[in-house]
Amino acid sequence: MNKKATVLDASAINRALTRIAHEILEKNKGVEGLLLVGIKTRGIPLAKRLKQKIVDIEGIEPPFGELDITLYRDDLNHVNNSKEPKIQDTRIDDQISGKKVILVDDVLFTGRTVRAAMDAIMDQGRPSQIQLAVLVDRGHRELPIRADYIGKNIPTSQDEVIVVQLDETDKQDEVSIFEK
Repeated sequence: MNKKATVLDASAINRALTRIAHEILEKNKGVEGLLLVGIKTRGIPLAKRLKQKIVDIEGIEPPFGELDITLYRDDLNHVNNSKEPKIQDTRIDDQISGKKVILVDDVLFTGRTVRAAMDAIMDQGRPSQIQLAVLVDRGHRELPIRADYIGKNIPTSQDEVIVVQLDETDKQDEVSIFEK
């Protein structure tokens, strides 16, 4: 793959997350009843950053969770060429039932990851609402899913790939477009 462009650097990622944190608090009238849940892998550090920004703004720490959607994917054979999926832990600090769950992920593309995450959440309890926060929305939806909070819309072609790198997982913060 050839790198076409860097679309977000570390400063731009930080600004986008700050804006998303403010939008979450404004839409939900504060922290009460919120539950931030990061979708593995890069949704988790993004959710942790949002949680810290919310603490910095409101002085209150919202409950937090980590969600593994491996067994809920409808494309498991395409994602993992082996017959045995690698299962990771799902850990959520609070009850899901009755909460406004904010799912956090890095890239919204076809919508299939979000559908799997919603199925996984519903197996854990019955939230009052599920909202979606993503760093990048690249379009090309296959399911009727939209994000409530978007760091940046990046229109792409099917021949392009969005690569999100985060300091926690990749030792740098950057969002780039690559051509296949």
